[in-house]
Parts: sequence; C-alpha cells; structure tokens
Amino acid sequence: MTIKVSPFIANYERKLRMGIDIRRRGKIEKTMEFAEKIKKIQEKVRAALKRVQVEMKQQANRERKEVEV
Repeated sequence: MTIKVSPFIANYERKLRMGIDIRRRGKIEKTMEFAEKIKKIQEKVRAALKRVQVEMKQQANRERKEVEV
C-alpha cells in the first residue's frame, strides 16, 4: 500500500525546497553544488549504516554457537 506522498512531505507537511532560484543566472553551478552536497551526505549515511550493520552482526553472533551436522 502506498500513500503517494514523499517521505519529506509526510514528515514535514510541506514540499522540499532546494534553496535556489532556477530563474537566476548561475543556476547550473548552484544545482551542481547542491547535488554534490547531497551526494556527500548520502555517502556518509551509507558508510554509517554499513558500520552499524557490522556491529549488529557481531553482537548477534557473539552468543551463537556452532551447530553439529
């Protein structure tokens, strides 16, 4: 089942603004800066999620024992 709204709208009850006016000159540079900023944030989040995943696996496997076949 989908609700047909973005997660941002669902959380904040408003549309996301990119913080730039696309009618101005230099819109490409500002857009590229914004895209790079978002890309860096996503890379940090991805790395943090992988690190937490490894830690959770280690915690879960700490008490587990090998099963004889």
